[in-house]
Amino acid sequence: MTMKRNTFSRILAAGASALMLASLTACSGMSEPSADAAGGSDHCESVDNVTVVLQWVAQAQFAGYFAADDEGYYAEQCLNVTIQEGGTNVVPQQVLASGNAEFAVSHVVKSMATREESADIVNISQIFQRGAYLEVSWAEDGIETLQDFNGLKVGSWGAGNDLTLRSALEAEGVAFGEDFEVVQQPFDMSLLLNHEADVVQAKTYNEYAQLLETMNPETGELYQPEDFNVINLQELGYQTLEDGIYARGDWLGDGNNADIAARFLAATYQGWSFCRDNAETCVDQVVARGSALGATHQLWMMNEINNLIWPNPTGAPIGTMDQAAWDQTIEIGMNGGVLSQVPDEGAWRQDIHESAVALLDGGDTDLIGDGFTPLEVELTEGGK
Repeated sequence: MTMKRNTFSRILAAGASALMLASLTACSGMSEPSADAAGGSDHCESVDNVTVVLQWVAQAQFAGYFAADDEGYYAEQCLNVTIQEGGTNVVPQQVLASGNAEFAVSHVVKSMATREESADIVNISQIFQRGAYLEVSWAEDGIETLQDFNGLKVGSWGAGNDLTLRSALEAEGVAFGEDFEVVQQPFDMSLLLNHEADVVQAKTYNEYAQLLETMNPETGELYQPEDFNVINLQELGYQTLEDGIYARGDWLGDGNNADIAARFLAATYQGWSFCRDNAETCVDQVVARGSALGATHQLWMMNEINNLIWPNPTGAPIGTMDQAAWDQTIEIGMNGGVLSQVPDEGAWRQDIHESAVALLDGGDTDLIGDGFTPLEVELTEGGK
C-alpha cells in the first residue's frame, strides 16, 4: 500500500554522548573512493589524500559527498577522498579536532561547543540553510502548541540534539524537564507509535517519514498526515544551522591545505548540485553504500535535504554563511546553556568557500538552484 505526498518542506518552512574511535582506519564505516572516480585524476601531477567524517551512517542526508566521489568530482579536483561514516561511536567534530580527519560534517552549536574546549575547528562552508526540527503528536490528543506540553511525557534525543527544542520551550515559558516528564527517545518514532510518549522529536527528512511509512492497524492503510499534529520549530522562529563543513584552523594554515580545502568544497558543491537535479540516481548511490534504509524512504530524505539546501534564502551560492542565521544559532546555543560565549571571529570563514566558487566559475554547475522544484514522493510501508 502506498501514500502519495508532496514534500513536507513545501508546507512547513523550510547520538547520545559517544566515545570517539581511536583510529578511523579501524572503522567498518570507511568508504574508499570509487573505482569509476579514480580515472578522473589522470590529469593531476599529484593527488591529495583527505578524509571527511559524516555525522551519521550512510543515508541521503550525505548524498552530495557520495555523488562527488561516484561522479568523479573529487578526482577531477585531484583529491582521493575517504568518506568516514558517523555513528553512535563517532563524534565528527572530535574526530576532526584529534587530527583523524581533514574535514567533518557537523552542526554549528555542537562544533562551537567543541571549539570552546580549545579545539581549533572552523566552519568553512554552511551546506544546510534551513532547519528541520519538528515536534509530533497524535492529532486526537490536541497538542498544538509548546504550552500544551505541560504535564505530558515528551520524548527527547538529548546529547545536544534537543537544543533547539529547549530554547523554543524556554522562550514560550515552558521549563524543560520541570513542566513535563522527559522520556529518552531513540532515533525513531517507536515511543509515539507505542504511546509511550505524548509528543516526540522528528526531522522533516527522516523520522516524520517513518510515521507515514507505518501501517495504521485500524484502517489497514498507511498513516496519513492528518493523523498527526506537527509543530515546526523553524516556523516558530527557532532555526539553528545544521550540517556544515569544518576543518582545523592550524591545518588550513599549513602549506597548500587551504587550496586542498577549496578543491574539496568545489567538488562537494558539484555533488550536491548533481543530487538536486538527479535525486533518484543519488538515492541509488546511497543505497549502494550499504544504507539500512529503503529506497523510497531515501528518496523522501533526498527530496527534503534538497529543500534544506536549495535555494539559499539570500540568493547566494551553496555553502555561503548567512551572518544573521549564524547569530541566531549562537544565541539559541547560549540560551540553551550549550555555549557560554559568542565564538570569536575565527570560528567561521568564507574565503575558502569563495575560492571554491571561483574554481567552478564559468562551468556548468548551478550553485544557486533557483529553479529547484521538489519531487512528489510515493512512500511505501517500511520505506522499501
